[in-house]
Amino acid sequence: MKMDSKTMFVTMSPWRLFFTVALPGMVSMFAMSIYSIIEGVFIGQKLGEAAFAAINIAFPLVMINFSIADLVGVGSSVPISIALGRKEEETANNIFSCSVVMILIASVIMGTTMFFAAEPLARLMGADESLLHTASKYIRTFALCSPLTTIFFAMDNYLRISGYIKTSMFINIFFNASTIGLLVFFLIGLDMDVSGSALASSISMCLCSLLAMIPFVRGKALLKFRKPKISMKLLKEIAACGFPTFMSNIAGRVTSILMNISLMTLGIKVFGEGGGTTAVAAYAVLMYAGELCQPLIYGMSDSIAPAIGFNWGAENYDRVKNITKCGFIGAGAIGIVASGVMFFFAEPLASLFVDAEEVKLLELATHALRLFSVTYLVRWFAISAQSFLGAIEKPLQATILSVCVAFLFPVIMLGALWGLKLDGIWLNMFGTSVLALVLGIILIKCVWKRVKR
Repeated sequence: MKMDSKTMFVTMSPWRLFFTVALPGMVSMFAMSIYSIIEGVFIGQKLGEAAFAAINIAFPLVMINFSIADLVGVGSSVPISIALGRKEEETANNIFSCSVVMILIASVIMGTTMFFAAEPLARLMGADESLLHTASKYIRTFALCSPLTTIFFAMDNYLRISGYIKTSMFINIFFNASTIGLLVFFLIGLDMDVSGSALASSISMCLCSLLAMIPFVRGKALLKFRKPKISMKLLKEIAACGFPTFMSNIAGRVTSILMNISLMTLGIKVFGEGGGTTAVAAYAVLMYAGELCQPLIYGMSDSIAPAIGFNWGAENYDRVKNITKCGFIGAGAIGIVASGVMFFFAEPLASLFVDAEEVKLLELATHALRLFSVTYLVRWFAISAQSFLGAIEKPLQATILSVCVAFLFPVIMLGALWGLKLDGIWLNMFGTSVLALVLGIILIKCVWKRVKR
């Protein structure tokens, strides 16, 4: 199931290369999004509005934990691809080996912190007394499994770089299937609460991390383990390349916390006592519905990034441009289709995650989805642009775009649309995406001007 990635990146026609690497990446991410959607269905239908809201409050902290590993995983993938493009195999192997060690150490530290500080962290993220216990339990369950769960996404990147594209896809499909099976077992068979949902995800990630390591442990992959030689130069290079994605994740989580606090405040103003929980639960419906589209675009962009980085390192700039163009066209098509689905099927989508008896939540979530649907008409551009800038080792430009998209623009829109109350929250991401479209075009044009010179 291994492909010769070097030959594929250099000689295969851009559109054939795009479909060869992007489709498995999209299938992998969509498989994971199916799990996320099914998880949302189980939580919303079985555990109810309060559990839905508690998980939405706790999830940003869980993602911050993954973000630290992602900093190293994404940050190492770019210099690894460029080193391979320059035929510097031992440099690539050392970066890979150092990165795995760094992720394991960071995940142990972060997991320990999350476990012992779960309650104060949950309060910081906006949980009130009614949601505090449930949110803390969700956080602690993920913290216990931190070392092997956090490395999962990084190993997926290393598999694709090494040419194990279909292997990566099958592992992600297995993750999806096993998590759904465990979710049914824990939530229905054992009648567990939110800890059952967190445990299902964690066990599956641990298993998939071990499976992903097999080609590297056996020495069959393009990348091979070496005795790690960590240097300050290497740390800076990984940090610089991974910083845009890291900042995007961290800023996005901070924004989620601000959104949850705003939702609690506005929900009480609009609906009275208990309205904050309803508003947060409705926002959670938007996030789960977004899993229909966003992972596809991310999967596509991440999958073609190694090919872009390889050709950038080999100075094949025309090929870089052609591959990138394929990625933008594909992402745009997905975004347009997703917007239509969310708008015209808002009520059926909302009813997946909301019990029919919770009429107020169902009406609010349906209305929110229709407003939110316009986001993906333009949201795809920022995702593709950030991936491109990161792939060609332009960390400053990618960081500017990621921080603006994940934090600065949403905060600006939060203030600008505050007068619309909850409708302002549902339209926040659309306003953010329009601003990001303008900024992304400016940054990419500046890069290509330098290339022409």
